[in-house]
Amino acid sequence: MPREWVIARPAADREAVARRLGISPIVAQVLANRGVSGVEAARQFIRPQMSDIVPPEALPGCTAAARRITEAIADAQPIVIYGDYDVDGITGVSILWHCLRIAGANVSYYVPHRLEEGYGISDQAVASLIDDGAKLIVSVDCGITAVEPAALARRRSAELIITDHHQPRTDASGEPELPDALIVHPGIERDGQPAYPNPHLCGAGVALKLAWAVGQHLSGAAKVGPEIREFLVDAMGLAALGTVADVVPLVGENRVIAHQGLLGLPRSKLPGVQALIHKADLHGKRLEGFDVGFKLGPRLNAIGRMGHARIAVDMLTRASADEAAQIANVLDEQNKARQTLERRIVREAKQMVASQGQDRDEVRAIVLASEGWHAGVIGIVAGRIAESFGKPTVMIALENGVGQGSARSVRHFPLNEAFAQCREHLLTFGGHAMAAGLRIEAQKVDAFRADFQRRAGQLLHHRDVQPRLDLDDEIDVAALDVRLVEDLAKLEPFGEGNRRPIFASPPLEVMGQPRTVGASGAHLQVTLSDGRRQCKGIAFGQAALSGALHDHRRCRVAFRPIINEWNGRKTVEMQIEDFRIPP
Repeated sequence: MPREWVIARPAADREAVARRLGISPIVAQVLANRGVSGVEAARQFIRPQMSDIVPPEALPGCTAAARRITEAIADAQPIVIYGDYDVDGITGVSILWHCLRIAGANVSYYVPHRLEEGYGISDQAVASLIDDGAKLIVSVDCGITAVEPAALARRRSAELIITDHHQPRTDASGEPELPDALIVHPGIERDGQPAYPNPHLCGAGVALKLAWAVGQHLSGAAKVGPEIREFLVDAMGLAALGTVADVVPLVGENRVIAHQGLLGLPRSKLPGVQALIHKADLHGKRLEGFDVGFKLGPRLNAIGRMGHARIAVDMLTRASADEAAQIANVLDEQNKARQTLERRIVREAKQMVASQGQDRDEVRAIVLASEGWHAGVIGIVAGRIAESFGKPTVMIALENGVGQGSARSVRHFPLNEAFAQCREHLLTFGGHAMAAGLRIEAQKVDAFRADFQRRAGQLLHHRDVQPRLDLDDEIDVAALDVRLVEDLAKLEPFGEGNRRPIFASPPLEVMGQPRTVGASGAHLQVTLSDGRRQCKGIAFGQAALSGALHDHRRCRVAFRPIINEWNGRKTVEMQIEDFRIPP
């Protein structure tokens, strides 16, 4: 299905903002499209400062949690950090572990096995940790739904501190069900404390704030001691990994964490970070959001999907340089295996969508289930299917009569609410509006599919599931120069809430013969002209359009301007995302 092009309307103040900040009006338009209006807001976005980070005492529960942790350290009580198995959880656990070790704590960590234990805090794990002597368990990036585990900890004379950013469980009336524990959460207000200004802080961001607060309590002042202060520089880099990889909006405080953290990450003193950067062939390079999303993050995520995420935490915490390099090799191998498995399941899923008629327009959601699918990979595949068909997608891996599912959504369809409305079919569920997970008995999949699709049909209209391409501006070929690309780079890091800018061209003429390139001939290289100036373009995976472009000779393109450097000469080219070819 062709994507609908939606070109942003020109911002009223783009020329004034551009003039005051010395940037291109096109960049000012992009800022306006991201909700950044006015000169001062634009200046803060382009030049994010550490002073823009919200102090930890503003985070609900953070001060009380830091006080309790420092008491446990003073009393030599065993502390266990209980983390999630994704990048956000791995980096968050690592931040808190380093901080507490510097503080002299008797601290260890626990990361559940994705396939054997599933997401979140379990009664069995809590009981086992208490049996082994834990007096204080601090969760990272999980736990807000751990009502029963928190009660168990209290019965066993232990304590659970929950640091999380996910949605809490709700009862049948929609009221939140919170664990009886000390909670540190950017989206939950307790005890009359004002709302935190950044409800989209990720799990590693919450851990960073708690580590900062612990440092303050240990020093007895707003400024932390020199050793923890030095570590917090490295912690900012770890938090940036979690922030970008967890796809939280990269605006406000999150943008500061991501921007400053990625600047400092290449200089990190942690052997595990350096090993990860070297293995991704990023040594000596300035890191961008793309590098986290497609090179660093997938390597950390892969081990949690294909094996046990604990070794990734080992790499970022206690590993020596040699040990870290060995672990980085394992992560790389697991990531390659994940990619192979993912490609196979994507093919099977697309065939299943067609054979079951879930690609029909009147079907507004996709639910697929199969034996033999790897539960650690289906979340990525769900994202691919949702993007391909423009519909919320649930992928369920069945084994021994029980299914473990992962879901990805589209705009206007919050998964966490939809799952709550379908709770009668599910064993457990949790997550966000755009990404969520569930467990279900195999015999209930059909009933769940029918209910889920019925609700999607009520909520989503045809336009909601039509593939859409949001474009920042229509710009002429003459506007494509090196300065524009360099100005756009000031908006890095790109990610959720600050996507990489993409533009529309006016009608252009196709010059010469479009060429298929690449090892398998899957890509398309074209030269386009507005009658005055020519520009080369590359369209990945779109070689099939070569004939149509040759026949029609006119098109519009949706593209990202990129710099091609050859023999010291820089030229601007187009990375083409989509074509509009006249009939």
